[in-house]
Amino acid sequence: MRMQLFDLVISGQLVLEDKVVVGEIGVKNGKIACIAEEGGTLEGKEHKPFGKAYIFPGFIDTHVHCFSNPDEGFIRTSASAAAGGVTTFLDMPYDLPHPINHVERFKRKTEQVEKEAIVDICLWATISKFDGTDQIGRLAEAGAVAFKLSTFETDAYRFPRIPDHEMLKAMKLIGETGLRAAFHSENNEIISDLMERYRQAGSVYPRAHMETRPPVTESSEVLKLMEFAYWTGAKIHIVHVSHPRTVDLIENFRQSGLDVTCETCYPYLLLDVNDLDRLGPKAKMNPPLRHPEDVQGMWKHLQSGRIDLLSSDHAPWGKEKKEAGNNNIFMASSGLSGVELLVPLMYDGAVASGKLTPVEFAKVMAQHPAEVYQIAGKGKLAQGYDADFTVIDPDASFTIDEARLRSISKMTPFHGRRLRGKIACTFVRGRVVYDGSEVVAEPGYGTFVAGHVRQKARTGTTM
Repeated sequence: MRMQLFDLVISGQLVLEDKVVVGEIGVKNGKIACIAEEGGTLEGKEHKPFGKAYIFPGFIDTHVHCFSNPDEGFIRTSASAAAGGVTTFLDMPYDLPHPINHVERFKRKTEQVEKEAIVDICLWATISKFDGTDQIGRLAEAGAVAFKLSTFETDAYRFPRIPDHEMLKAMKLIGETGLRAAFHSENNEIISDLMERYRQAGSVYPRAHMETRPPVTESSEVLKLMEFAYWTGAKIHIVHVSHPRTVDLIENFRQSGLDVTCETCYPYLLLDVNDLDRLGPKAKMNPPLRHPEDVQGMWKHLQSGRIDLLSSDHAPWGKEKKEAGNNNIFMASSGLSGVELLVPLMYDGAVASGKLTPVEFAKVMAQHPAEVYQIAGKGKLAQGYDADFTVIDPDASFTIDEARLRSISKMTPFHGRRLRGKIACTFVRGRVVYDGSEVVAEPGYGTFVAGHVRQKARTGTTM
């Protein structure tokens, strides 16, 4: 009997859903066609052996802001993603100059993805501050992967605080679509009052950013949102959780039957408020960095499985936006560049340090993101899934140089940090998009990945 000839065979340490094995994967038409838990058994037109390197399912960054800075865009961000071992990312809807809160804007953005993406991209949607809920069904049908709303007002038009009555209405309608509603959860009134008092007192030092956003401003809003979800039937997700108390509350509601998930971002595990003191605006993000003991609490929650996934919250600010806060922390833009650094930093901090196994790492970086957002065909090394692979050489190391970041933002608080483990190769649907040193795929190779409602309409099936 003639052996099947695959388009591609790759070999190495395969990180499967429940174990790591030295084996091979056969790829056909961009899909995983066969997994052999031993070597030398598959034949392919092309063979890429990776020796002792880990072959992970392609990692998914669920929280990226390409167009908070229009100079960043899909080409830069997706090149950064490819080099960082991210095969799919979910782009947030708070674009400049116009947020993605209308179906026609959403459709234009999907067309832009198809022309410019190097990796695969899903798109978030949002609603306007008032009278925007009529767009929810249309956005879901157009392919939105989920909806993002905020309880804190960054900008009344682009990134508004949604009033409670509109929030309740939106959550009910989003729940009816079957998609997930995600929330930036900070208490607008408390923070605004504290910031004004600090400004008047001239207390504008770096740590003031944390002091004006104490943990209660996060946990209190999360409590409210979970109660709203209870009464509306919405599936909700809390983004960028910064404090272990918030995770405790989420776990309590989860145990009572609420469908609530959460994420944290790499800085909340790798930095603390002392780094904000040291680095100033370079380490400013919302919510802010917390105390060292809070960081340890977040690690415990991650290791126990109470934190569902990790994300970057990639915010590509230029230096001028950060340096504006050198003498007044409140003047600096909040957020860090991160889609290129999320995987290397967290592999070093979690796997190389022994805090997570490769299997556990694959769950929070690939499987859980795909499951939380119902992204079909991604998140696992399994037959029939997309041939998306993140290959990491555990024996290699490198030093972060912010000047070499592919993002327009050439700033990171991790500049100069030596990391164990290096991205050896990134595959999207069976094709190399990053070869370990250069991004080799062209803009337009990546594709728009529609959300669950549109996928279901196309196939007539559910996940």
